[in-house]
Amino acid sequence: MLNMTAKRFLAISLLCLLAAFINRFLSLFAVFELKIPLFIDTIFTAAITFSFGLIPGLVTAFLTWLLGFIGTNEPSPFIICSMAEVLIIRLLKPSARLKLNRANDDIVLAENISVLARLMLLYISASVTVSVLGGLVDYFYFTVLPISKAHISAEDVYKAGIQQNLFPVPIMNILSRIPVNLVDRFIVIFGGYFISLLIGKYLLKAKPAQASES
Repeated sequence: MLNMTAKRFLAISLLCLLAAFINRFLSLFAVFELKIPLFIDTIFTAAITFSFGLIPGLVTAFLTWLLGFIGTNEPSPFIICSMAEVLIIRLLKPSARLKLNRANDDIVLAENISVLARLMLLYISASVTVSVLGGLVDYFYFTVLPISKAHISAEDVYKAGIQQNLFPVPIMNILSRIPVNLVDRFIVIFGGYFISLLIGKYLLKAKPAQASES
């Protein structure tokens, strides 16, 4: 019979796999069905990282990438951005848990403001990091190598709009990602955090601020 540690490991592993499938579904549904030019393929990666820590977050990022590779037979280099986001969440996540049931308590209100401020810092940091890394990856992968893109994305449209300003190509790649990532990372960071609260409350009683690294 499995002990508690083995059961927890199995449960977290299954959640990582489920999160990867949901990430992939949300990404495809947003782009091809809703016609929304966002990635949102890391929202459940963020939720797993908030809930269980670095290693499960990286595993979820890799599984999401692997599902994309199996579905398209194209090894996307942008997994670097997903893994960097996991690292940022691990480093900058709130040290306390948001409390929604005692908002009138002055101490709890101050703690909640602190949590939201930390999430905002995390959101800005993730937006900047993913924009810079994504722009550089795009440049080296699709310009330096070069490898042709399978489809035109929103950032390519923005990039075409700023080419007249004669920025260097890497800078254009970075700038073109900022409008998308400002929206996308807001959904990922705040959505992922609130999903992690639900995971902690209803599934494994995991707390976002006390993630397991094993």
